[in-house]
Amino acid sequence: MVRIRRAKPEDARELLEIYRPYVEHTAITFEWEMPTEEEFRGRILRTMERYPWLVAEKDGLLLGYAYAGTFKERRAYDWAVETTVYLHPSVKGQGLGRRLYKALEDVLRKQGIINLNACIGVPQAGVEDPWLDDNSMH
Repeated sequence: MVRIRRAKPEDARELLEIYRPYVEHTAITFEWEMPTEEEFRGRILRTMERYPWLVAEKDGLLLGYAYAGTFKERRAYDWAVETTVYLHPSVKGQGLGRRLYKALEDVLRKQGIINLNACIGVPQAGVEDPWLDDNSMH
């Protein structure tokens, strides 16, 4: 049974490992280098000052996460966020991303957020990424 819960700072190491292949093998994250565990923990804490950061957990193992962040700095955008979802490749295609996003949406609705935006990096068409097709746990 997969449980969705709020992230904790001590989740940073495991969440960073979910994030790692996206940074190292794709352009999806728009990051050039892996953040440190300390930096990632800081991201979680800063995000949760205002917005939710949720994790999907099964049998003590984290399988993915979703969070919201500031969409634009101007006050008129206070009711809009940018959303993010990352999954471990072993759970891709099982509906977990949808469950995480729905849970995130529910929390944001309670906060009065009405616009959810996703900035999505799409790999080049026709280029296969063997990592993204790998269903094993790394």
